[in-house]
Amino acid sequence: MRILITSLEGSHFQLLVPMAWALRTAGHEVRTACKPELVETVTRAGLAAEPIECPPWHELLGEFHHEAIAYYNTLDTTGVDEAEESWEDHLAYETIITPALNMPLNSDEMIDELVGLARAWRPDLVIWETLCIAGAVAAVAVGAAHARLVSGPEQAMQITTRRHFLRRALEQEPEHREDPTAEWLDWTLERLGSARRFDETMLTGQFTIDTRPPSQREDLGLETVPVRYLPYNGRSVVPRWLREPPARPRVCLTLGVSITDEYRLWDLGSLLAAMLRTLAELDVEVVAAIAAEQREHLPELGENVRVVDFVPMNDLLPTCALVIHHAGYQTKATGEFHGVPQVVLTGWEWVSEAMGHAYEEQGTLLAIPLREFSAELFREKVVRVLTEPSFTENARRLRQEILAMDPPNDAVPAIEKLTAAHREET
Repeated sequence: MRILITSLEGSHFQLLVPMAWALRTAGHEVRTACKPELVETVTRAGLAAEPIECPPWHELLGEFHHEAIAYYNTLDTTGVDEAEESWEDHLAYETIITPALNMPLNSDEMIDELVGLARAWRPDLVIWETLCIAGAVAAVAVGAAHARLVSGPEQAMQITTRRHFLRRALEQEPEHREDPTAEWLDWTLERLGSARRFDETMLTGQFTIDTRPPSQREDLGLETVPVRYLPYNGRSVVPRWLREPPARPRVCLTLGVSITDEYRLWDLGSLLAAMLRTLAELDVEVVAAIAAEQREHLPELGENVRVVDFVPMNDLLPTCALVIHHAGYQTKATGEFHGVPQVVLTGWEWVSEAMGHAYEEQGTLLAIPLREFSAELFREKVVRVLTEPSFTENARRLRQEILAMDPPNDAVPAIEKLTAAHREET
C-alpha cells in the first residue's frame, strides 16, 4: 500500500513515527506531508518528506484566535449535558471554531497542494492528525481510505460536541439548520472538482487510530485500532550524568515547545522562576529542561537544580519520581509509559481546565489551572504527589495497562484490513 501521513507540527509528527515505521517494515510505502520547516525532522526519522505550504500553526492561534481559545476554555465538553446546551450555544461554537480555527489551519492553498500531491501519488490510505482536516479532504478527493489519529480527550470532546450540535439541528426548521463546517467542506470539495460531498467521517476519520490506553478512551461507536504509545524524542544523545542513580527523588520540569511559544498570554519567566524557587526548597533533585532564551529571568538556583537545554524524556523519566509539565500529550504519555506520577498545568491554548479534571480522575496526576497558579498551590500539589503512595501506585497500574496494548507492528494487519474496506477501487 501507499500511505500518506499529514502532520502540522513537529511534536505531533513524533507521535506518528513508530506507526510510520511499523507500516514501512511491513512493506508499505510511507510519505509524510509536512511544512518545509519540518522536512529535516521527518528525514532525520528516516522517513520520506513531501513539503507543502502550511499555515503557521502557532502564529495563527496566537495572533488571530484569542477569542476562540478563550471560548473553548469555558466549555466543559468532557460531560456535555445536552439538556442544558441550547441550539444557539452549539451554533455559536461551530460558528467560531470553523472560521477561527479549522479554516485557517486548513487553508485553501494547503488543501490544494495536498490534494495535488494525493492525485499525483495516489495513496491507498491517508493518516491525518486531528486538526489536519486537509488530510481527510485529500483522501476523499482521490478515493483513498483515511484514518484520524487520536491522542487526547479533546478530540473525543470535539466529536461529542459535534454530535450534540447535529441533534439540536434536527430540532430546528430545515431552513434554519445552519452548519458552517459542512458548508465549508462542501464548498471545498466542489471547488476541487470532486463529485463527492461532505460527510461526518471527514471529521472523525473512516476509522480511528488511538494511542491512549483503554481506561482513557471513550466509546464513541467508531471503528478504532488501538495502538500502544511508544516514546520517540527525535535525534537524541543521552547525557553521561543519567548513568548515575539520583541520590534524592528526581523531579523533571519541562514546559515543552507548545506552551513556551504560547502567544505571550502570561509571563513565562515569572512562572518558571516561581516553580524553580519552590522546587529548590524541597529535598529533591530537579532536572529542568529550559531553552537558553527562557533563562534570563531565572532566579539563582540551588545546588539541587540542574538546568539543561534538552534531554530525551524517554531516557530521563524512568529515573524520575515526578514529572511537571504543560499537559502536552507527548510528555504526558511518556510519563505514563514509564509509570511516573505527574503535575500538569492546564487552562492554556487547547489544554482546557475541563481536560485537567478529566486527567485527574485516573489518580496518576494533579492539575493546576494557570489562572489559579501560586507558589503555595504548586508546592502543595508537588508534595502531595511525591508523598501520597496512591499516585505512584496508579501510575504503575496505568503503565501495565499500556504495556498490554498491541505495539504498532501488531496493529498493522488491522489497518491493512480497514484500508481495503474503505478505499475506493480505481
